[in-house]
Amino acid sequence: MGEIKLLDCTLRDGGYVNDWEFGHNNLVSIFERVVGAGVNIIEVGFLDERRPFDMNRSIMPDTDCVEKIYGDLDRKDTMVVGMIDYGTCDVSHIKPCSDSYLDGIRVIFKKHIRWEAIDFCRSLKELGYKVFVQLVSITSYNDEELMDLIRLANDLEPYAVSMVDTYGLLHQNNLMHYYTQLNKHLKTSIGLGYHSHNNFQMAYANCIEMLSHETERMVLVDGTIYGMGKSAGNAPLELLAMHLNHNYGKHYDISQILEAVDANVMPIYKMTPWGYNMFFFIAASNDCHPNYVSYLMDKRTLSVKSINEILAKLTGEKQLMYDQKLIEKLYLDYQDIEVNDDADVKALTELFRGREVLLLGPGQNVQKQLDKIEAYIAKKDPLIVTINFISGEFKSDYVFLSNAKRYVQLATALLKNPELQVIATSNVTKTDGRFDYTLQYSSLLDMDAEIIDNSFIMLLKVMKKIGVTHVALGGFDGYTGDKKQNYINGYVEYSFTKTQAKELNAYVAGVLKSMKDELDMEFITDSLYTEEA
Repeated sequence: MGEIKLLDCTLRDGGYVNDWEFGHNNLVSIFERVVGAGVNIIEVGFLDERRPFDMNRSIMPDTDCVEKIYGDLDRKDTMVVGMIDYGTCDVSHIKPCSDSYLDGIRVIFKKHIRWEAIDFCRSLKELGYKVFVQLVSITSYNDEELMDLIRLANDLEPYAVSMVDTYGLLHQNNLMHYYTQLNKHLKTSIGLGYHSHNNFQMAYANCIEMLSHETERMVLVDGTIYGMGKSAGNAPLELLAMHLNHNYGKHYDISQILEAVDANVMPIYKMTPWGYNMFFFIAASNDCHPNYVSYLMDKRTLSVKSINEILAKLTGEKQLMYDQKLIEKLYLDYQDIEVNDDADVKALTELFRGREVLLLGPGQNVQKQLDKIEAYIAKKDPLIVTINFISGEFKSDYVFLSNAKRYVQLATALLKNPELQVIATSNVTKTDGRFDYTLQYSSLLDMDAEIIDNSFIMLLKVMKKIGVTHVALGGFDGYTGDKKQNYINGYVEYSFTKTQAKELNAYVAGVLKSMKDELDMEFITDSLYTEEA
């Protein structure tokens, strides 16, 4: 069996969690703990010419800055490396290895720029560095592309080539497919490494699997302290060290790593946790870039089933190369279920003709200013329509559903209120049968808005469409931002900064102003929208 080396990349991959701002004391302490544990290689951060030097951050514009942060520390027998995302740090920022604190540099790159990246690696090798070729998103390589990369690597002869499971997609069978191809065709002088992510909770198990296959070449396995890292995190360094001690005769001092967990990493975890969760599972199970999942989940309009159905429409290269215009189109196409709503619009027009109408939103003022709403109901006897919620304070006549996620959340309440009639937009599909009234979703959108399907604006458009000329409004409080509760029910909450909340309030106020000549709106509870007008 060739030599097995353990590589710690906490200070680099872990930096995605905290923008690499560990603080200088933590940088020093983590470095000393990892070295003290006898870990073979430590990656001390990114080299990125776009970032200014900061003594507290492990992202540095050049090799001189590495010396400024770590130069006084005793590396003992540990190899010290940095990482460059190809294209972010020109070779002019890299001093020769003989004048640098770094022993090696790892270069990450996507497959479509592999030729240029390998040329860059050659320049680093000529400067005397041990060069690590990092195959970002290894699952995007087909066999032909992988063989082309192997030919390039054999010509370069780097210190190591590593499989990088960027989005945590690998299981043991496809991991070993890539491993077998690389192990069979790379020159034996080139080490073979694996960098895992934990989207499927497979990072540690996959490392064990790879290590169990004997090879004559050097093998590298990456880990981070407590699994700290991008997205779902990485294979925990302490678990890898334990496995290597128990099964491969290593003598890593795990107590040193656990001290770093307790003193350096756990305080960061408590503030900004990482690790396996549903979000990263959805991304990995659809073999797609996590930003696609973020885009759809941030809509707060889709059930998980709907999100999976949209993501299933991603194909080929686009799955792992994020394209916002594409996901916007797929979202709109999915929502835009064509219906002929003429009959339902006509029926609603007759039902609402000549009636006072009270629209209720889920804002806290539904409860805080209950007396105002009760007084209005007693005086006007209006038809009451709630938006994406069912009031516990009032007996509503209709509920307006424009959001599939809210429909799922209201399923039990709807069963308990069979007399409550549902007006739904066509993007919301009933679990059984059809809703009382279904309206064409696309006809109610505001395509120029940042949030094109604001449910309040959509319902106002419905009122106009069915001939209503005056509405009373309650519970449309507007947004405060900064995680303050906006709604009577926590399940309908959105997360907005103060700036985002102010912009949304201004947008709604502007739409209300543009509608006032056709639809008279009377706020009977307080609203930030009226302050913006």
